[in-house]
Amino acid sequence: VQLQACGGGLVQAGGSLRLSCAASVRISSNYVMGWFRQAPGKEREFVAAAGWSGTSNYYADSVKDRFTISRDGAKKMVYLQMNSLKPEDTAVYYCAADRYYRGRSTTDYAYWGQGTQVTVSS
Repeated sequence: VQLQACGGGLVQAGGSLRLSCAASVRISSNYVMGWFRQAPGKEREFVAAAGWSGTSNYYADSVKDRFTISRDGAKKMVYLQMNSLKPEDTAVYYCAADRYYRGRSTTDYAYWGQGTQVTVSS
């Protein structure tokens, strides 16, 4: 599985961005897809995950009610809609995939894309 994330950029606080992640294989029913982020000097942290088609989505408390993860299996895409952005959301965002949902640790995901930078100005 190869993953390619894009859509980052510079946005003012309160604004929105949509990140996209393209997968090299069909992901609609075979893989759990996740988003993580890493701010300077901090560890990579879980943001959101989308279970197999029709199953639950998961969110970090810090982004709940502001971010939405979605997937389009036909297009082999996963999205992260980010609304009401805050300066503390500034980080490099990574998409990740695994066959099963095991948790929110980086070690729970076998496949990773390169990151895309999100910068939120105050």
